[in-house]
Amino acid sequence: MNRFFWRAMLWPVLLLTCGATQAQTRAVQAAERDSSSLSVLQKLNVGISRIMARVSPAVVQIRVTGLNLSEDSQRTDPAVVERQHSLGSGIIVDPAGYILTNEHVIHGALRVRVLLPPIAGAHPTGTDSARRRIFDAKVIGSQPDVDLALLKIEATGLPVLSLEQASQAQQGEIVFAVGSPEGLASSVTMGVISAAERQVENAFPMMFIQTDAPINPGNSGGPLVDAEGSLVGLNAFIMSRSGGSEGLGFAIPAATVRFVYESLRKYGRVRKIETGIHTQPITPDLAAGLSLSRDWGVIIADVDPNGAARTAGVEPGDIIDTFDGHPIYTLPELITSVFVHPVDQPVLLKVLRGDRLLTLEIHAPEATRSTDRLSELATSDKGVLRRLGIVCADIDEKIRAIMPHLRSGAGVVVGARIQNATSAETGLKAGDVIRTLNLTRIDSLETLKKAVHALKGGDAVALQIEREGKLSYLSFEME
Repeated sequence: MNRFFWRAMLWPVLLLTCGATQAQTRAVQAAERDSSSLSVLQKLNVGISRIMARVSPAVVQIRVTGLNLSEDSQRTDPAVVERQHSLGSGIIVDPAGYILTNEHVIHGALRVRVLLPPIAGAHPTGTDSARRRIFDAKVIGSQPDVDLALLKIEATGLPVLSLEQASQAQQGEIVFAVGSPEGLASSVTMGVISAAERQVENAFPMMFIQTDAPINPGNSGGPLVDAEGSLVGLNAFIMSRSGGSEGLGFAIPAATVRFVYESLRKYGRVRKIETGIHTQPITPDLAAGLSLSRDWGVIIADVDPNGAARTAGVEPGDIIDTFDGHPIYTLPELITSVFVHPVDQPVLLKVLRGDRLLTLEIHAPEATRSTDRLSELATSDKGVLRRLGIVCADIDEKIRAIMPHLRSGAGVVVGARIQNATSAETGLKAGDVIRTLNLTRIDSLETLKKAVHALKGGDAVALQIEREGKLSYLSFEME
């Protein structure tokens, strides 16, 4: 996002503050028993209270501790890194403690804690975990491309905001944004959906819901719900020159949220398809120059020679009419449709070729990232280092082909992390190249194994790593 985009983390503008209190619940019940005597405004008030009594218990506050550059680091050299604290919001989507939030809320976090809303009544009942209010959270997975992350806390029997009953946004409908601006939990603001599908930046062609319901720093990760209390979207950011809400708030559509949740829950990452087509928007000049039947929409500019689309019969110059039955008017609509398409189902693509409308079926494979390919190469028992919690491999020709910009041709690359309660918290990630361990040069997997084997529990460890072309150090205590 550009400099006018404030990721929603810490400013408060509240219209209403509400929670599921006993007094509020009694008022709603009493009003519903005698709704005929209520005025229009009173009915609106009861309706909003009823929505918040349903939604607020499933909205949590997220407290994050992490490291970031201090303000002084901009004026001094070298840069100063300091511990910082931030706040965000989240939605409980499963009674077993699964919580959705924005990726930027937990990005770079050293510790993530979840604060549940207060229980109505002075004497809460239920399990011990249901009575607890603050939990340490584990990050199950995240997807920075769409700014979503899935957390897990050790609790059961929690209230939820269902993804199964999520609603599609409609322009002009009334919506409510719930979150914790400045730590003020269960705060709600009201507005309308300004646009049901909005591309915010040309360089980021995903579609967002635009709303004028005030969204402020701290609302990030909280829900945007409709007049029935159904999830419409997950609040993500604002467009602002002042840093506060100016009526330009944006939320991730519920359909995208649900797709990412299901993938992160099942695989710990988002699985996407690779269609093998390259597209661009149709302009009037392009349509005139190519004598196209439309001067709007999306045209296929190229097709991978060995891709699934070529096998299905797709050709350059085809105009996309529908994708999985959804009409395609713009490039962002196509990109969103491709993103949420399940990896185990064929794509049904309708294209215009001249004056013919063709229906094609593309059996698209799963798209793989370089780190995915690394994990495939580093799956043998030989590369498992449980004390570091990683699977790794020697850098060879295959790995150099995947990572062509390595600064050195020797070393050990991390292919994947492993779940192991006895491993140290190293901070290593897939794609990291280990260069040294406590000044011992690591030029092979065997060298690394010997160096790790010589370490005792409690020993200090300093790893020099290469990450995305830059060298840095990771330090920790060996378990």
